[in-house]
Amino acid sequence: MAGVLRKSLVYPTKMLWPGILPLSSLIETLHRDKSEMRKKFNFFWIVFGVVAVWELFPQYVMPVLTGVSFFCLANRESLVFTNIFGGSSGNEGLGLLAFSFDWQYVTTSAFFTPLITLTNAFVGFVLCTGMYIWMYYGNLWNALDFPFLSQALFSQASNATQFVVFNQSAILDANNELDPSTLDATGLPFFATTNASNLLTTNLGITATIIHILLWNGDIVSKTFKLPKWSSAKNFRPKMRFWEKNPQSLGMERLDDEKEELDPHYKQMLAYKEVPSWWYLLILGLSMVAALFCIYNLKSTLPWWGFLVACALSFGSTLFFGALTGLIGFGVPITGLVQLIGGYLHPGKPVANMYFVLFGANAQSQALFLVENLKLGQYGKLSPRCTFTVQIMGIVFGAIINYILMSSITTNQREILLSIQGTNIWSGQVIQSFNSNAIAFGGLSSYLFSIGRQYQWIVLALPIGFFLPLPFYFAHRAFPKVGFNYVVTPVISWYLGYLSVGINSSVMVAFGLGFYVQFYVRRRYPEWFLKYNYILSAAISGGTELLVFVTTFAVQGASGKAVPFPPYWGNNFQKGNFDYCASNPALG
Repeated sequence: MAGVLRKSLVYPTKMLWPGILPLSSLIETLHRDKSEMRKKFNFFWIVFGVVAVWELFPQYVMPVLTGVSFFCLANRESLVFTNIFGGSSGNEGLGLLAFSFDWQYVTTSAFFTPLITLTNAFVGFVLCTGMYIWMYYGNLWNALDFPFLSQALFSQASNATQFVVFNQSAILDANNELDPSTLDATGLPFFATTNASNLLTTNLGITATIIHILLWNGDIVSKTFKLPKWSSAKNFRPKMRFWEKNPQSLGMERLDDEKEELDPHYKQMLAYKEVPSWWYLLILGLSMVAALFCIYNLKSTLPWWGFLVACALSFGSTLFFGALTGLIGFGVPITGLVQLIGGYLHPGKPVANMYFVLFGANAQSQALFLVENLKLGQYGKLSPRCTFTVQIMGIVFGAIINYILMSSITTNQREILLSIQGTNIWSGQVIQSFNSNAIAFGGLSSYLFSIGRQYQWIVLALPIGFFLPLPFYFAHRAFPKVGFNYVVTPVISWYLGYLSVGINSSVMVAFGLGFYVQFYVRRRYPEWFLKYNYILSAAISGGTELLVFVTTFAVQGASGKAVPFPPYWGNNFQKGNFDYCASNPALG
């Protein structure tokens, strides 16, 4: 998919892919003439070393630095304060007005996220904060009977004093398919209200993305599905001697629209041989054969036609969501939509739903990652065939390494990963969400999401999302100087659910740093920004990732038994939340 969509998502100048700019700057610094890059080179290693040393403190020695909440320090007994101002542990609270000094959670996105993305995200974040407080304390969807933030499913027996996780095994038969008779006895599960809201707002963002791209960047879609000109089709002659080299094909393929000004990076890449499209199609064919073999050999309960539908969804979504990511550095995840479609196509089969998501959503996210790296190769003037080769190698080795690491972590940290809240180091939020949605969408879609059911608005959000960009588009057409074109409804929609998961003490710091860098530094010191901003981002990321990797396996239990730091005030004496917010006794 990545190779087929090169003309739309990689070659054009406006496909910036902001997320790879720090890595591109780092590669340039490390590989260009050393005398020319000496200052940047030294700057990178100094920052890298300082950050690596600093990160030891919030990661291990003083985890209170992960989230500092003055409100919780002032009132350590209030669960309301925990829900609103806490955020140093996974699923603790919204982290409002909290401060984080941990680069692992603050991240370096502030250094490369465009101001338009940052501003729309902040609008969504503010609305999300108010909406979650209103929904929870207004007891929407029985919110008070479940945790404020959680990705698990909960039983009807759950209440404010004891949260009861839904017993999924009780409603499944020996083939891991829904048993309606036991469902009647067990009852339907519930989402935490904030989690259900996140599913709803994500669906808004998914369909809003499609319309946003069609309205504002329709040329991207038209190029992808552009038919060959009649003159070209009329003069087409099949090449029978395919083994002979064609002088016209020695360089990279040109864009169809020769009137368009070529991207300067792309123009230099024309000197290289391009990767033929059939190479990518061959990889696609072999991958599909291997996938079909696996789904039947592993008894996935996913039929062959369901696999093909998932692949089609993955391809179509890669174009639209890849376009948004390439333009403004933001993409809405489509996992919820794919799970919903899979649930209605294969009702009562949660395992089939997991495999459907694997090929429909996970494949799409991997395709975007590969497209992004194709753009990185273009920035670095790396031969496309070399890029293709190392990508294939990276996929193979990456799959093996990720499997080994995941097996080690899930084995050694099983109890924490299964807990509702988790810690500042370990959290099962992604796995729990994937599992819960497989049961809810894959096994119980008609019981939970159909019209008239408890969570019908999660589905109804999809058609509503199609209309969100329209008012701003027509307003811009009527009043082009007002700035309605800067309103990106997919970003706002997704950030309406941004705080439903994770360590949120870092959010306000990240936004503050982002506005400072993009609004002030970029305008006041443009030369410094161009020369050092992205290499600073790469150095901070590198130092953080190195220290996190070392501590994770050395002292935090990824490879076996953890070695906790001695208890003292800097880690809240190894009990409760590190920001001293009250712990909810209902969590168990």
